Amino acid sequence: MGKIYIHPTSIVDEDVEIGEDTKIWHFSHIQSGAKIGNNCSFGQNVNISNNVRIGNGVRVQNNVSLYEGVELEDYVFCGPSMVFTNDLTPRARYPKGHEGYKKTIVRHDATLGANCTIVCGHEIGEYATIAAGAVVTKNVEPHALMAGVPAKRIGWVCKCGQVLNEDMICQDCGKNYEYVNNSVTTLGGQCLSSHSRLFSKGRAA
Repeated sequence: MGKIYIHPTSIVDEDVEIGEDTKIWHFSHIQSGAKIGNNCSFGQNVNISNNVRIGNGVRVQNNVSLYEGVELEDYVFCGPSMVFTNDLTPRARYPKGHEGYKKTIVRHDATLGANCTIVCGHEIGEYATIAAGAVVTKNVEPHALMAGVPAKRIGWVCKCGQVLNEDMICQDCGKNYEYVNNSVTTLGGQCLSSHSRLFSKGRAA
């Protein structure tokens, strides 16, 4: 069985599930009811609130808080200091409690760039990429590249993370896509990450 690493400065409450090979680094807090999958990594000063659900292979960088109502599917990447919310109309005087929290779900393999904000109550589609500093105020399509305040779609991204060209082709892995019936689908080609391509050519990554 794989081991779980928890830095001595971090706090893990009771009634928490943490999968194998997951690492929790300095000054982080995992609150009760949280469920975390296998092979995840949480950087310095990360807070995982009550009842948050996190899949396998997730990477959360420094200074990120996942509030109650947030769910991350497998292989989601959260960049440094990106922000989730769970209340559209917060008032210190009139707290809503968890019954009033809005749910946010981030589908598998999505990337949330540094300092971006995900306004609660929305869904981020699989393989989407949110640019650094963007503010997401609506649902995001799979494979969409979102940027700006408020965030707008400015392009599409491949499964490997590279931005597709105007012909919907990935210049890194050669995979072809098309936009049909409001969704992006692949046409063929072998999708490899840059890391895999380098090793396939016998070069160190």
